[in-house]
Amino acid sequence: MRRKIPSTAALVAFEAAARHRSFTKAGEEMALTQSAICRQIAGLEEFLGVELFRRTRRGVLLTEAGERYRRQVASRLDAVERDTLELMAGRGQGGTLELGVVPTFATRWLVPRLSRFHAQHPDITVNLSVRTQAFLFDESGLDAAITAALAPWPGTQAQRLLGEVSVPVASPALLGGTTPLPASELARLPRLQQSTRPYAWRQWFAAQGLTVEGDLAGPRYELFSMLAEAAAGGAGVALIPPLLIAEELASGRLVCASDSVLDEGRAYWLVWPEGRGEGPLMRAFRAWLADESVACMLHE
Repeated sequence: MRRKIPSTAALVAFEAAARHRSFTKAGEEMALTQSAICRQIAGLEEFLGVELFRRTRRGVLLTEAGERYRRQVASRLDAVERDTLELMAGRGQGGTLELGVVPTFATRWLVPRLSRFHAQHPDITVNLSVRTQAFLFDESGLDAAITAALAPWPGTQAQRLLGEVSVPVASPALLGGTTPLPASELARLPRLQQSTRPYAWRQWFAAQGLTVEGDLAGPRYELFSMLAEAAAGGAGVALIPPLLIAEELASGRLVCASDSVLDEGRAYWLVWPEGRGEGPLMRAFRAWLADESVACMLHE
């Protein structure tokens, strides 16, 4: 089936004219005459059946439809240019892996280790994009994602990386130098909440056999990194996975306020669309992640 796609030359001419708001300047940029740009735009409008520009005494202005199309075309041309430059730079070798990540895990665990992957695979580029909410791969442009979940979602395949438990942590000053504290004493301290896990403290207290009034109260933070900084600053006690705050625990900025952990059955997973995990890039990245995960567990 033939694709309904305008010529690349017409799209490039349209994007340049839309950006400059001038056919003349677009022509100068592309080393074409103004009339050549006009013909490209006229052909594109005829192909689309939509008016993209309004001609005025002061030049050309985008129509509402033209403005929407400009944004879409510009982003796609940028992507094509980026992919082309990457292919040219690598001379057809290696490639690029577009990876969605949860931010704190990426910052605290993945990024510090990526130099080892690049040392093993210098021809593979890994681009990271933050994803904190559910998404569809077909609409994201991502090859894979690392997520913290109870289980991967339908239509995907997954590789389990690391299990996740959370432990109450706080600054030594807030705890008065006494650790661990009984759950009943922790209940008297200010609590910090993770906005994407609003019932975490309720679940932790329930596991200790306690029902605490106001267990859902307290400042809410979207990211564990924010939660860690607030806790280290003495704002309250927070439930955070230890693997995300290894530096704070090692330095003593944060200490475990209790030996009791919250295990919700969560884990960090590498997830990808079904049938798209056996290419050379994904195989290399999956194997490296598996080795790093095992090394991390052995270190713990």
